[in-house]
Amino acid sequence: QVQLVESGGDLVQPGGSLRLSCVASGFTFSRYAMNWYRQAPGKERELVAGITTGGSTNYADSVKGRFAISRDNAKNTVYLQMNSLKPEDTAVYYCNANWIGVVSRTYWGQGTQVTVSS
Repeated sequence: QVQLVESGGDLVQPGGSLRLSCVASGFTFSRYAMNWYRQAPGKERELVAGITTGGSTNYADSVKGRFAISRDNAKNTVYLQMNSLKPEDTAVYYCNANWIGVVSRTYWGQGTQVTVSS
C-alpha cells in the first residue's frame, strides 16, 4: 500500500516553469527524507534535490538557483518548483523517500515526464 504518486510533468518551452508534486501514502511521511531524481534518455539517474525531515535542502549544481524543493508534512506531499527550465532538464523525474536506520527503507514513485523544448 506504499505509494508515491507524482504529477505536474508537462511539455514546456525553455525559460518556462513547472511545479512537480508527489503525494505519499502508506508510511510515516514526516520521518523520511524526500528527494527528486531524474533520468534523461541514455543517461544514469541523478539526484536533483533533497530535503531532510528538518527542512534542510540540497541541490545538484546544475539546478541551483533555478529549482526549489519543499515539503508539506500535513499533506504528505513534496514539491519541486522548477524555474528557468532548459532543454537539458528534459527527463523523467522520480520522487524518492528514504529512511536510514539499522535497516533502511526507500520508496520510489512512478516518474513524471518533463520535456523542455521550443
